[in-house]
Amino acid sequence: MRPVQRIGVLTSGGDAPGMNAAVRAVVRMAIYQGLDVVGIQRGYCGLLKKEFIPLNLRSVGDIIQRGGTILRTARCDEFKTESVLLKGVLCLQEQGIEGLVVIGGDGSFRGALELARHGVRVVGVPATIDNDLEGTDCSIGFDTALNNVVDAINKIRDTATSHERTFIIEVMGHSSGQIALNAGLAGGAESILIPEIPYNIDEIIFKLDRGISRGKLHSIIVVAEGAGSGLEIGEQIRQRTGHETRVTILGHLQRGGAPTAIDRLLASRMGARAVELIIDGESGKMVGIKARELVTVGFEEVLQQKRELDMNLYELAGILSV
Repeated sequence: MRPVQRIGVLTSGGDAPGMNAAVRAVVRMAIYQGLDVVGIQRGYCGLLKKEFIPLNLRSVGDIIQRGGTILRTARCDEFKTESVLLKGVLCLQEQGIEGLVVIGGDGSFRGALELARHGVRVVGVPATIDNDLEGTDCSIGFDTALNNVVDAINKIRDTATSHERTFIIEVMGHSSGQIALNAGLAGGAESILIPEIPYNIDEIIFKLDRGISRGKLHSIIVVAEGAGSGLEIGEQIRQRTGHETRVTILGHLQRGGAPTAIDRLLASRMGARAVELIIDGESGKMVGIKARELVTVGFEEVLQQKRELDMNLYELAGILSV
């Protein structure tokens, strides 16, 4: 096993709060270990375009508290083709980059897996607000996004109570209900709609009517975008019941803002560990966290299936919304 002298780091796919903290940890741990660090801007697209920048201690100063990513990010569908992938391998070789830290989600790790299969020493750091990656209890960005949604629910509840209205809050999650479920439970929502379980409009209306009969002044319904359209659900409720409804689509608001302390700590631990793994000759693996301890999981296992939803939480949310 030959020693590594220069490593690269990139952020890819959707941005997640805490990515900057992870980049900072990668750079500073690498420099501590005597390595040179190259930042690759705009993910795999930047790799192909050779958008390389040297990173030093000052490069990552004062970024731990910033959302987004200083390296920028992009999606790169063409990286899935063999010829383009080989071009990426060549670009790394030309820069003398002997190890690569990829910070992102499942799409980013599919590219990282192919790089590893072509001889590049690659380690992944999970960063996605969807928190849908197998092999880790939590991914960077999820806690911040969750707190952003709960904060929005708290504020919407104030006006919902004042006007005695039903509010539908649509959150991110095309194929995963992690944000909707956890935010809905933490925010005291009456109904939570997630992609994993088809919803029944009759059950939703039954809950609303039951609450009104008990004297409730408002209702909050949290909808993951993959479960259905918040606008359409709100219109169905209005037509079927006559209740005054309002819909709020949070959109990219969930991704923004300073990362929470939990995300900063997670990113710092994972980023530093990724560098250690590359130095130790590991490749084709992701840094994860299980029961508060860092673990390593092969990309194949991570990508084999999405992280399952905690159905106990879903059942608890239904019980507590009575």
